[in-house]
Amino acid sequence: MNIKIKIFILNIVALVLIISTPIVSAYVASSSSFTLEKDSINFSGTENSSSTLYRMSDTIGEVATGESTGTTFNLHAGYRAMEDRGTYITLSAPSDIALSSIGQAAGGSSEGSATWNVVTNNANGYRLSIEASTDPALQSSSSSFADYTPDGIVPDYTWAVDTTASEFGFTPEGDDVVARFLDDGSACNTGSGNTTSSCWDAFDTTDITIAEGAAANNPGGADTLVRVKAEIGSGVTQTDGSYSSTLTVTAITL
Repeated sequence: MNIKIKIFILNIVALVLIISTPIVSAYVASSSSFTLEKDSINFSGTENSSSTLYRMSDTIGEVATGESTGTTFNLHAGYRAMEDRGTYITLSAPSDIALSSIGQAAGGSSEGSATWNVVTNNANGYRLSIEASTDPALQSSSSSFADYTPDGIVPDYTWAVDTTASEFGFTPEGDDVVARFLDDGSACNTGSGNTTSSCWDAFDTTDITIAEGAAANNPGGADTLVRVKAEIGSGVTQTDGSYSSTLTVTAITL
């Protein structure tokens, strides 16, 4: 008899347009009294031509201007093209996580992962969070796994489930993982390490912040891997069936 588990992932992409907020990643020149964001070599143009019917800013004489894109870049060439394009954020959509079946006889565990990529041009960065749609997170039509129970108020550095329990939990990994899931090689919520398969926590039906970036990261973005694990203790009888969990991952600008 086997326990079959599939994790269904629902991705929410947060798209924010703030046309009035300029995004500046570098300065052409600056002093104690001014900052010059961009310059241009041309022979004519005005910043503010207007009448009762229109307002126009123009530049004459530039070459090779306009927009071009590739798999790894977005280029806005020219003085006018470089002007603020608005703030944006995108979130990738990985495939569902399918965990292998767990044998009932002597207990066992199954583990899988998915990676989300967040790209934003927001100067203040982004926040990535995750939540489960149900409590507990992993359920079948007639039974469930308990949410993982860390020993204390911070995640467990090492995954550990009692022989009389069946539990389901997660850990995030990536360059922008928040302090709660970082470690010093033996404990979590301390140090700056991000050891693989460490710092396990329980899902909740409210957002849990798992990663934050403090600056723009376009065009490549930042990856966050979420590792999930289910285990049946050797001393517990878990009801046979197909278990699933719907997880919502959300990215927002800061």
